Amino acid sequence: MYLEDIAPIASIERPAVESRVLGGASDPDTSPTRDISVLTYNVRGLPWPIASGRGDALRAIGQELAQMRRSGQQPDVVLIQEGFRSEIAELVQTSGYRFWARGPGRGSGFGRLTSAGLHVLSDAPIIDVKRHAFGDCAGLDCLANKGVMSVRIVPDGSATPIDIVNTHLNSKRASRAAPADALAAHNRQVRQLNAFVDKVREPGVPMVVGGDFNVRNAPQRYYFNALERPYTVVSEYCSQRTEADCGVRDADPVTEPWLRSQDLQAFVSDEQVSIRPLKTDLMFANAKGQPRLSDHDGYVVRYQLQWARPESTLKYRATDSVVVKPRMGAWGVKISWKP
Repeated sequence: MYLEDIAPIASIERPAVESRVLGGASDPDTSPTRDISVLTYNVRGLPWPIASGRGDALRAIGQELAQMRRSGQQPDVVLIQEGFRSEIAELVQTSGYRFWARGPGRGSGFGRLTSAGLHVLSDAPIIDVKRHAFGDCAGLDCLANKGVMSVRIVPDGSATPIDIVNTHLNSKRASRAAPADALAAHNRQVRQLNAFVDKVREPGVPMVVGGDFNVRNAPQRYYFNALERPYTVVSEYCSQRTEADCGVRDADPVTEPWLRSQDLQAFVSDEQVSIRPLKTDLMFANAKGQPRLSDHDGYVVRYQLQWARPESTLKYRATDSVVVKPRMGAWGVKISWKP
């Protein structure tokens, strides 16, 4: 649940990252393209007494997103983790995003005191939401119903949808569980995450995956079942490509930039539509003289989508939409189909 520095284990075998790059680019002269930016941000929206002063910080995050919107710089989609507090509703309303979906709720398991804390904000209509609670957990992480969610969005003017996946995996020492137990729970969650991605994935629908993977300085976590992932990690892709302006965190494979942060983004391509990162950046980083708003930085990636044939020939329509209705007197929203 908290950002921690843990020394890497040098004995872990590291598979070649080249095998993780999936899909291919289409002919840029004939294929339609579209850009989309996605921010993943663990906002540390933990309840009191676990954390104090978080209400003000969450409101400030909403205000910063609103300021970005006024200058036209807001991310198209925002993935939030640890959004447990009621002030998340204020953050969403202040930020100006039109659509808001939540991940798994509190659940029925013993000890599950909170939801998964997952939220997705989008300017484009959300036309579908899928959720899965992991069930497996270790230590204090079992107080939350951690899991994964996906939303399907249809950007304005597009004939095809985009799937966005948000997740939060079991923490390390912050869970207060025995290291072996925390690692085993994390590994089981990785299997479930990959199975979820495989299940919701549809041909011709590009996908972005993001969240708090809790893998910082933890190669034994990151490389677990790495060759079986159904997605390509952005920092691995960027470490091999010169055309992407991926920044210092996505340097070369030798430095393993994917182990420098808890937070990752990834993507899925196929023959019908390819997706590739164009640029990565950090947001909400600690500015000089300003208080840090979370124990994580925001990690934003701009992607380019490229179709192998004109979008108009695909079966999806952008006319579908959902209505997001705030529930008065309670935090969160209800999503219903618009007739």
